Amino acid sequence: MRALAARLKPRLPLLLVLLGLALLLWSLRQVSLAETWAVLRRLTLGQLLLLALANGLVLLPLIGRWWVILVAQGYRLPLRALAGYRLAAFGVSYFTPGPQFGGEPVQVLRVQRRHGVPAPAALAAVTLDKALELLANFTFLAAGVVYVLYLRLLPQVSAAQVVPLALLLLAFPAGFLLATWAGLYPVTRLLGGVGRWWYGGMVPAGRWQRLSAQAQATEVLTTRFCRHHPRALLLSLLLSGLSWLALVAEFWLSWRFLGLPLSLGQAVALLLATRVALLLPSPGGLGTLEAALVLGLRGLGFDPAGGLSMAILIRARDLLLGGVGLWQLAR
Repeated sequence: MRALAARLKPRLPLLLVLLGLALLLWSLRQVSLAETWAVLRRLTLGQLLLLALANGLVLLPLIGRWWVILVAQGYRLPLRALAGYRLAAFGVSYFTPGPQFGGEPVQVLRVQRRHGVPAPAALAAVTLDKALELLANFTFLAAGVVYVLYLRLLPQVSAAQVVPLALLLLAFPAGFLLATWAGLYPVTRLLGGVGRWWYGGMVPAGRWQRLSAQAQATEVLTTRFCRHHPRALLLSLLLSGLSWLALVAEFWLSWRFLGLPLSLGQAVALLLATRVALLLPSPGGLGTLEAALVLGLRGLGFDPAGGLSMAILIRARDLLLGGVGLWQLAR
C-alpha cells in the first residue's frame, strides 16, 4: 500500500490539475459562451471599482486579526507589511494543488526574518490565525446550511444529510482552540504519539526532537494567548465575523451587478457551494468552482450562464490578488 502511495504521490498534482480541467471543460459545455459574455458586459467600470472596494473590506479584517494576535504577543508590526505577506501567502496557496493551504510558511518566515519575531511566536500567531479562520469558515458553513434548509431552497436535501457533516467540520477548529486553551498541547501530543510512530523511520531522531520541541514552544504561546488575552481573542473572533459579513455582501452585490437579482438566501446557498468547491483538492478550485456555480444556479432556476460569468469574475479577482502576492514574494 505504501509503495503504491509512493508511486502516486509525484503524479498527484498533475492528476488534480487534469481532473480540474475536465470539470472546467464540462462546465463550459453546459452554457452558451455568447450568453456568458453578454452577462459580463453588463458590468460597468464604477461597479468593478465598487466590488474592488468591497473585496478590500473583506481582506482588512483578516489582516487585522493577524495583527491583533501579534500585538497581544508583544510585536507591533506595520499593517502594510502584513498585508503584503498575507497576499504572498494567498498567492502560494492559490496556485498550489490542495484545499487553499500552503502559504502559511511564507507568513511565518516573513515576520521572523524581516521583523525579528522569534520562530515560536511567529508560528503561534499564524497557527492561531488559521485556527480562527477555519472556525469562522466552518461556522458559516454550518449556519448557512441551517439557513438554506430553513428557507427550503433545496427541498431534495434533508437536514439529516448535511447538518451532521457541517457540525463535524466545525468540531475540528473549535476542538483545537478548546484543547489549546486547556493546555493539552494537541499538536505536541500528536507528534509524540502517532506522528513519531508513523514517520519515525524516515526522520532522524535528533531532527524529530527539535521539531517536537518547536511545536511545544509554539503551543505554550498559543495557550498563553487564549488564557491571558481574552480581549484580543474576542476581537479576533469579531474581525472574522466582519470579514464574512463583508464577503456575503460582496457576493450578493456581484450577482446584482451581473443582472441576476438573487435573494439573500439564494446568494448564501451559492456562496456555500463555492466555499465547498474551494475546499476540494484542486489548485485554486480549478473546475470545481465553475461546476459548483453552474450547477447551483441551474438548481435555483436561473440561467447557468450567469454561474460561469460569476466564476470568471471570481477568477479575475483571485488571479489579480494571487499575482500581486507572488510579485510580493519575488521581491
